[in-house]
Order: sequence, then structure tokens, then C-alpha cells
Amino acid sequence: MLQQAETACRRLAKSHYENFLVGTLFIPRAIRQDFFNLYAYCRTADDLADESPSPEAALTALRQWRSGFLQCIDAELPLAELPHPIFVALRHTIQRHRLPPQPFLDLLEAFEQDQTVTQYATFDQLLEYCRRSANPVGRLVLRLGGCDDPALDALSDRICTGLQLANFCQDVRRDRVLGRVYLPAEDRQRFGVAESDLDAPRAGEPLKQLLRFEVERTADYLRGGLPLADRVPRWLARDIRLFAHGGLETLRAIRRGDYDVLQRRPRVTRWRQVLLLGRAAVGRLS
Repeated sequence: MLQQAETACRRLAKSHYENFLVGTLFIPRAIRQDFFNLYAYCRTADDLADESPSPEAALTALRQWRSGFLQCIDAELPLAELPHPIFVALRHTIQRHRLPPQPFLDLLEAFEQDQTVTQYATFDQLLEYCRRSANPVGRLVLRLGGCDDPALDALSDRICTGLQLANFCQDVRRDRVLGRVYLPAEDRQRFGVAESDLDAPRAGEPLKQLLRFEVERTADYLRGGLPLADRVPRWLARDIRLFAHGGLETLRAIRRGDYDVLQRRPRVTRWRQVLLLGRAAVGRLS
């Protein structure tokens, strides 16, 4: 049963997210399956949140997924009674690495929040959302790497929050289509950006100024977390540098596009991705 469940997690990961698979190139083979199991849990929950036909349906599905997770961590419940193969594989990972349940639950809480909260008044509120939507993944990865230290968690949080914020800057148009605005209202007001400006075919000067501000603040988060790479195992340091510099490359793509994220979604070219991967492999990212 466990072997079949792990195969399902591995197939799901390999069919969904290339960047995740790139990251696993540096992960020791002995724990690579645990990363697949962790990813399968997160990916499935994310899909339930974003691909359900309505917010109500998403909330129902996420509550069922939460129930499944609570059964997963109930050691008294036989594997055969778990509601999904992912939970069979995940239980093995949780027990093997003694992973705390709260990060898993925080992620679900963030996905549930997306169904009812579509805008944020302040940057502090957005950070609180990132605390549950992004930071738990970094903390779980640290635990898989044998790192359990509040100081390391804090550095990881800066990188994970920075990656989430970079995605918000990159995907203003895409999020708007989904009915979501992750640019805080206080910042939009400060730069004179009306909500209707986000529906324009091109970014006006006020929106560009706002994004310039957000990009620089996000870069500070990513750079502020990079010292983490000097305090973890070598293989994990490569992943940390790879993803942090990937976030910084996204910000550079936004700058190169003159902050007009409405006309065209900024992206890191394939060549830049390969270059980053190569530099990470030979230890040239710092």
C-alpha cells in the first residue's frame, strides 16, 4: 500500500511543476520521496482551492482534505482507512521526520481564506496571509533537511514571503481575472492607483510607481533570507540559493518590462533558468 501511494505522489509531482522537480535535483535520494509526498499534499490542496467550480465548493473540498489530514496524523487509524493515497505516503514522511502538524493546517487555512478574502487593506495583513500560505512550506523543507531552529525559520520565512510577494507582483493581471487583488489598498492609495486601473490594457504611471516600490521591498525580503544558505546542509543551500535567486530574477524581469505587468506577464526566460541551475550546481550562486 505504501509503495503504491508513494508512486502516486511521485507521478503527481512529475506531472505538475517543473520548478519543484528542478529543486529536487539537489535533494539526497534518501529523502527525495518525502519531498514528493509533501508536494503532493500541497499541490492537491492548491488545486482544490483554485479549480473547484465555486468558492463554496472549494471550501467544502478543503474541509474534507483537512479531515483527511487529521486522520493521517492519527497514528491509531489503520492505513487502509485513510481517505486518499497521498495521506498514506504523507503519514510515513511525517512520522519519519517528526513533522509538526501546524504548517500543514496553516496552508489549508490560507487556501480557505482565498475563498472569502479577495483584497488586503494593509501590507501587514498581506504578510499575515503569507505566513500561512508560503512560510509553512519552507519550514517543512527545513525539517526534512534536519534543521529545527527558530532563527533558521525566520530566515526561511523571509525567502518564502519574498517568493510569494514576487508572484503577486508578476501576476497582477492573472489575479485580477480571478477576482483577487494582492496589492495592499494602503499602497494603492499612496500611489494614486484606483482598482479600475488594474483592468487597463497597460499599466499607467501610478501603477508602475507602485510596482517599483513593491519590487524593491520584495527584493529586500529575498536578500534578507539568503544568509540561511550558509547555515544549512550543502545540498539544501543550493536549493535555497536557487529559489531565492529565481525570485530575484522574476523581479528583474518586471524591471526590464518597465513594470508594465498588465500588457505582458513578466517571466524568467528558459536561458536564465538554465543559467541559474548551472550556477547553483557548481556553487556559484551566493
